[in-house]
Amino acid sequence: MSKYLELRKIDVSDKIERKNSLSYLSWAWAVDTLLLNDPAATWSYSQPAQFGETMMVFCTVTAFGKSMTAQLPVMDYRNKAIPNPDSFAVNTAMQRCLAKAIALHGIGLYIYAGEDLPPDDVGAEYPVDFYIGELQAQESPAELRTAYAQSYPKFSKNKADQAKLVAAYEKMKAQLNETSGSAA
Repeated sequence: MSKYLELRKIDVSDKIERKNSLSYLSWAWAVDTLLLNDPAATWSYSQPAQFGETMMVFCTVTAFGKSMTAQLPVMDYRNKAIPNPDSFAVNTAMQRCLAKAIALHGIGLYIYAGEDLPPDDVGAEYPVDFYIGELQAQESPAELRTAYAQSYPKFSKNKADQAKLVAAYEKMKAQLNETSGSAA
């Protein structure tokens, strides 16, 4: 199983910080979890970009041999861009952006989809393409069977999406069988 697939299944619900109706992943916890899984992980911030009187921050996290960049406006407690932000507001946005860039590697990514539960607990709340992507990320027939068995029931009420999932499974099964010489 890929590291991304492993990390995206971590339940971070008890690490979420809430302000008003917004949810944030604790950046300190996200950094700790990332470094426990990849001690060589690094991050850097690009120069903030000015948009009129507002500002956007950028953070790149390199982990598991892959760099992912996130961006985030400097916002207030209502999630509105702050005109002429001070250094405290910029720092807060940078730390939130760090957590967001870490999420691109899988840790707590579902928070940014507006969910409060990890993907295994949300049923078919995600579009079928999300689950098809999960099937396509599998590296062995056994992993493919497991991913398919977990995703198929989520579409029991949507036969069109279930048919798309079956087609994707059959295609991946054929590809994996060609490369591995075994049956899925």
